[in-house]
Amino acid sequence: MAYFENALQIVTEKIGSWTNDFISMLPNFVIAALVVIIFYLIAKLFTRLLKSTLSKFTSNVAVIKLIASFSRIAIMAAALFIALGILELEKTVTSLLAGVGIVGLAIGFAFKDAIANFLAGIYITFKSTVNVGDIVEFGDHMGTVKSIGLRAVKIDTFQGQEVVIPNRLIFEDIYKHYTVNSVRRIDLNVGISYGEDLQKVEDITLSAIKEIDYLLKTKPIDLYFLEFGDSSINFVVRYWVKFQKQTDYLQALSDGVKNIKSAYDANDITIPFPIRTLDFGIKGGKTLTEVLPN
Repeated sequence: MAYFENALQIVTEKIGSWTNDFISMLPNFVIAALVVIIFYLIAKLFTRLLKSTLSKFTSNVAVIKLIASFSRIAIMAAALFIALGILELEKTVTSLLAGVGIVGLAIGFAFKDAIANFLAGIYITFKSTVNVGDIVEFGDHMGTVKSIGLRAVKIDTFQGQEVVIPNRLIFEDIYKHYTVNSVRRIDLNVGISYGEDLQKVEDITLSAIKEIDYLLKTKPIDLYFLEFGDSSINFVVRYWVKFQKQTDYLQALSDGVKNIKSAYDANDITIPFPIRTLDFGIKGGKTLTEVLPN
C-alpha cells in the first residue's frame, strides 16, 4: 500500500512540475506562435512580390514557382529556428541544423546532376541570350527553342523532331545562336567553265544577286574566286539578309541560285558538268588512237 502511495505522490509531483513549467513557459509559447504566424504572413507577401518581380525578367512559370517555393521554405525554416530558440530548445535547434547539413550533403551527392541542371536552368532563364523561339545549333542538332525547363532545354528541329538537351550542357558547351544578331550571311558556292571571262562572270553574278530586293543594304555583296577545280573555276558569292526564321535563309539561298542561273543562261555563261580527260601518253598530251598500234 505504501508503494502505491509513493508512486502516486511521484506522479502527482511530476504533473505539478510540468504544469508549473507549462504556466511559466506559456508566454514563450504565445510569443513563439506569434513569430511563426508573423513569418508565415511575411513569407506569403514576399513570395507574391517575388513572383511579380521575376515575371518581369522571365516567362518561365516553372522556374518562378520553384524559386518562390524555396524562398517560402527558407523563411519558414528561419521562423522555426527562432521559435525553438524562444522556447529554450537550443539543443533541438543544434540537432536540427546538424540533421539538415547531413541531409543536404546526401542530397547533393545523390542529385548533383539534377542540381547542376536546375542551377544552369536558372542561369539560362535570367542571364543567357537563349530564349523560347530562338534558333540555335547544339552539336548535330539545329532547331527552334521550344521551352526552357528546370532540367532541360527542348528544341524542335526543322525536320519535326524534339531534342531534349540538359541545361548544364547548354551552360558548359559551345552552341551557335542564329537569332541573337537578327542577320545571317548566305555563302553560295558556284563553279563556271574554264573558258569564261572571270571579270564578266563577277559583274553578272553581282548584278544577279543585287536583284534580290530584301537584302541588307548596310552589308556588302562579296565575290571571291577560290580554286581551280577538276572541271570548273570555283568561287563563292556572299550576301546578307535579315534572319528571324530558317525560311528567311532558305528563301535567300533559293533566290540567289535562281537569279544566277537565269543571268548565266542569258549571257551564255556555262556551269559545267564534271569532266574527265583521259591522257594515255607517259608525259601527257597523247590520245588513245596515237598510242595504239595500227
